[in-house]
Amino acid sequence: MTKQYKTLTLEIQPEKILIVTLNRPNSRNAINSQMMIELQQLWQELAVNDKKIRCVVLTGTGTAFCAGADLKERKNITLDLWRIQHVPLEEAMVAMVECPIPIISAVNGAAFGGGLELILASDFAYAVNTAQFAQSEVKLGLMPGAMGTQNLPKACGIKRAKELTFSGEIFTATEAYDWGIINKICDPESLMNDVLATAKKIAMNAPLAVIAAKKALNLSHSIDVISGFHSEIEIYNELLETADRAEGIAAFNEKRVPKFIGK
Repeated sequence: MTKQYKTLTLEIQPEKILIVTLNRPNSRNAINSQMMIELQQLWQELAVNDKKIRCVVLTGTGTAFCAGADLKERKNITLDLWRIQHVPLEEAMVAMVECPIPIISAVNGAAFGGGLELILASDFAYAVNTAQFAQSEVKLGLMPGAMGTQNLPKACGIKRAKELTFSGEIFTATEAYDWGIINKICDPESLMNDVLATAKKIAMNAPLAVIAAKKALNLSHSIDVISGFHSEIEIYNELLETADRAEGIAAFNEKRVPKFIGK
């Protein structure tokens, strides 16, 4: 990961964990056109270099995770330019959900609009107890445009998703947890430690097995259970041929810690 970004900061941990920080603190990490392009580039690069990174943590600088779209940037622009600027975000969201590496959102503060949609597109999320959330686009004459209408119902159910999207109202970390939008509530001082502890557990496992499991789990949203099971077995059989599978079984029988190499 050698590329330099203007709106993102990257930090690679020794365990091959990549911390991605949304870094526009003066705008509460709002998503501008530059960030849209950079998120697209990041997720696409990770898809190509999935052997080098075993888990991604997505968080924000300062006291906000992401305030949503940068509406100041969109003031007085033409509709044609608006649509053109939005395309990289559309491509970024597709690349994010297709990224083979597990993505954990560490929600350090407010996550509104597109910020919530980034959380929903990650594999799961932990949040500070003071975090607030909203799918608030209807209050601006808009609707979710970064997979919010697709991912929110999968997290909390269609009726709750409709309530949150139609009203645009703010909800709390406790509500987000109760509704299945986040997995864990943390104290602010322990958020990154808690997230990294889970990321390290993921990174210790066989990376090809984790990637395969993520692929199969994602299919469960779009196909029936029998078709999904056939896909699961196909992916399962591919893993049988990997060196990590042999290492994992050998380590178990030899009562030692396995050394997975991603092959």
